[in-house]
Amino acid sequence: MSKRIYGVLALIAVLLLSIACGDQDAGMDGGEAALSISGSVSSETSWTMNELEAMDTVEVDYTDKDGETTTYTGVPITALLEDAGVESGATTVTFVASDDYSADAELSEVQACDNCIVGFDDGSLRVVMPEFSGKMQVKNLVEIQVE
Repeated sequence: MSKRIYGVLALIAVLLLSIACGDQDAGMDGGEAALSISGSVSSETSWTMNELEAMDTVEVDYTDKDGETTTYTGVPITALLEDAGVESGATTVTFVASDDYSADAELSEVQACDNCIVGFDDGSLRVVMPEFSGKMQVKNLVEIQVE
């Protein structure tokens, strides 16, 4: 065979390999998991950004320590916890950021908070809990751990 045919066959092989590897970790809608819930839940659950954006959302105002108010759109944390099925006996929720920063809250307080959301924040996720400490407003949220 000529070098040209070998070149074409090699190109086809590389394309097929890249296609096969590219879909290996894809979620149902082709995206990577943006958020997961683990720990004391009946079903450890993950969502892509597209799946989260397709859920029922609410708008919540959050005023920071400098007095600036921002309106965030997001999914109620209670809906996400309900979807994963929090097991009885669980008492704590830990919000974990992509840089491993984490913040803990009492599960009962989070479940009683109607305006606590996982908010959409310029392509990432953040915890928005207006009545809680500023330390609870975890940016770049990637996981919720229930214990």
